[in-house]
Amino acid sequence: MGYKCCWFNPGRNIKECPNIEEGEEYLYSSPRKRLVEKCVYCQSFQEDIAQLPEESPLKKIISILSDEYKEQKGHLQSLSTFLTSKSMEIKFLHELSLVLQTSMELDEVLSVAMTAITSGKGFGMNRAFLLMTDRDRKYLVGHLGVGPRNYEEAWRIWDEVDRSNFSLTELSREFYKTKISSERAKFQDILEKLTISRDLKEHIFNRSLNDRRPILVENASQNPEIDPGLVSTLGVEQFLVMPLISRNRSIGILLADNFVTNKPITPRDMQSLQTFAFPVAFAIERASLYERLNDEVEKQAMANKKLKEQQELIVRMENMAVVGRITSSIAHSIRNPLAAIGGYARSLMKSGDLIDKKEYLEQILKQAKQLDEVLEEVLSYSDSVHPVMDSWDLNHLAASVAADMEERSIEHKLKFVLKLEADLPQTRLDYKQIAYCLKTVISHVTINQPEAGSIAIETCSSGERIWLCVIDKVSSLSEEMKNALMTPFMETATLGQGVGLALCKVILERHGSSFDIEDIPGGGTRYCIILQNLKEGM
Repeated sequence: MGYKCCWFNPGRNIKECPNIEEGEEYLYSSPRKRLVEKCVYCQSFQEDIAQLPEESPLKKIISILSDEYKEQKGHLQSLSTFLTSKSMEIKFLHELSLVLQTSMELDEVLSVAMTAITSGKGFGMNRAFLLMTDRDRKYLVGHLGVGPRNYEEAWRIWDEVDRSNFSLTELSREFYKTKISSERAKFQDILEKLTISRDLKEHIFNRSLNDRRPILVENASQNPEIDPGLVSTLGVEQFLVMPLISRNRSIGILLADNFVTNKPITPRDMQSLQTFAFPVAFAIERASLYERLNDEVEKQAMANKKLKEQQELIVRMENMAVVGRITSSIAHSIRNPLAAIGGYARSLMKSGDLIDKKEYLEQILKQAKQLDEVLEEVLSYSDSVHPVMDSWDLNHLAASVAADMEERSIEHKLKFVLKLEADLPQTRLDYKQIAYCLKTVISHVTINQPEAGSIAIETCSSGERIWLCVIDKVSSLSEEMKNALMTPFMETATLGQGVGLALCKVILERHGSSFDIEDIPGGGTRYCIILQNLKEGM
């Protein structure tokens, strides 16, 4: 009986063992390690054991120990693989948790979550869909889908991922920057079909969310509890429904499948995703609340801004009301003696007794008339009220005002040039007040015009605004003069005192419109009445 193994054949040189490879020379000097690492699996060793006499107890003992050792080593290797896998999973979840905990933007959170589910460096699912409950908790709404739509796209995406060699964090960051909008649009038709009412208690989505447990659906087309429309929409027989719950609040549903590879989803996959679902739900809830908080802060800021504007307007109105009461009192006190002066002057002119003084009487009447117009302006300032709105053609208003002021234009040897936009939309305005403002602006511009000059009146529209402008191509104004024109009774060396343009500003503010004085490139000034294009019923 010839033995092949060095354990049973003392004449066999250990260094001739075919199982010991280069780099394993340490086994020559350690019989114990050589036995457990090489000999137990050596064919020659097994054959030598088989040659031992049947009555030898050593043969049976060695066989039992050998088999038991192999079995235990197999268990250890399996456990080592499992621990390695779990260690990688823990590291992966830790990495994701750090990103989820620090991100406050909803789309960024979703990018991390959906990339982790569908990436081969994450959970490796082919597709994932997110459904979120609406604010009223009445619907589960399809919010985002990630993955390929067909086989060709799948291979292209996987090839790009392999060549990019990005980490999971880098993949999610790239997805957030460049792909989230296109992915949402790509799956819009499926997301709309996935949207369901929360009242459908027997729907698998609601069952998973209400029971707070994941559901792994298999043989979907044969399952009577699965809506055939859902099976048709997804086009797969197996998919995983994972509820997202945070602090006893239902956030939504994660839906995952292997649409391309048809790789089975295992209970272990489901368990891993379930571990991942909690931090995702918490991060989504926090990001959603942060998003809503920002919206409310912006609304509050806008409300505060409007409130401040209203308060400032009220203060201005109160100040103007005080000025108005004073000016009204003074104006009424002056009007009576002024009327008497004008009446006596007209009477003297008619009598003919002072025919040689006719020129002086005409000047008295002219100055009295001018002073009466100033008083009318002052009374208008003090008595201006909220506008009476109606629909009007602004072109017609501009042409009518120009015709009414034709006598004054002839007196100053001026010509009105109308540049009215065709098909100008009608707008709601107080005809009397806007006509007064236009006349006031034209009167102001007329003072500075040379003889045989011209004044342009223009209308135009853009979006929700309509402009009615008077163009002064002669005079340019400093900022001091512009401010003076807008302030009642403000006086400068060249402008004197008055309320005309300041009154226009007040009227237009109450009208919901505005008044602007702007420079014209190359010289001159444009006076613009800017109206809001208010529709009927607004």
